[in-house]
Amino acid sequence: MTENTAIASVPAPLASGINATYEDIRHKLAEKMAGEITLSDNPGETLKKWRTAFEISQSDLASFLKVSPSVISDYESGRRKSPGIFIVSKIVDAILDMDVARGGAKIRSYEGILRGDVTTNAIYDIHEYLSPISVEEMTKLLKGEVVYSPPVEHIKPLYGYTVIDSLKAILQLSYNEFQKLYGWSSERAMVYTRISTGRSPMVALRVTNLKPGLIVLHGLPAAEIDPIAVKIAEIERVPLIATVMPLNELIQALQSYDIKH
Repeated sequence: MTENTAIASVPAPLASGINATYEDIRHKLAEKMAGEITLSDNPGETLKKWRTAFEISQSDLASFLKVSPSVISDYESGRRKSPGIFIVSKIVDAILDMDVARGGAKIRSYEGILRGDVTTNAIYDIHEYLSPISVEEMTKLLKGEVVYSPPVEHIKPLYGYTVIDSLKAILQLSYNEFQKLYGWSSERAMVYTRISTGRSPMVALRVTNLKPGLIVLHGLPAAEIDPIAVKIAEIERVPLIATVMPLNELIQALQSYDIKH
């Protein structure tokens, strides 16, 4: 049954409420995206973050906007002058319209964050960076050991991090609540603490359609990570590192990146 069919089957006032809620989410998300791109020190990089978060290619976005793919590429790379608010709004609307045409799943995934109801005590810290950090830089920052590194084309910049109590996350969170751990972008470091072998967080990764830009297993040296966890990282092509840095120092190191940049 399609979404429209489902809405048509409920009373008119309720269906109207569903549509109004969806439009409210979309409007708030559009404001968030446009404001972040416009105010960013690197608007092109921020534009790229949102485009990739919605899993839209440069060529598809260009086609939707009826411009050359080089236009989008030039904006994102900084070769073209930073777009003004009017152009940014057009690009943001295009990204959201394309998601709606696909069913609107990405827009809906931000509902909990926009409503401010990410209250789980499974999160030690969650943050979005003002400028991206590479997986290599993050590994050095956390004094990490590389457990698995995918082909270079699968390694992406990181736009934030989430530090998670893995035991609480796995035992307490529903699927929808688990998605909220990804904040505003799935291209982030997911740091799992309180692990015994590293297998459980990786199994959880295997069954979700959201894949982070980096997984950090905290508290175990690389040599003690379960081979099954490593195999899942290989299958999913997600970078995997291990660190034994004390948790408070790890969080301070993660928080220090924005201060230094």
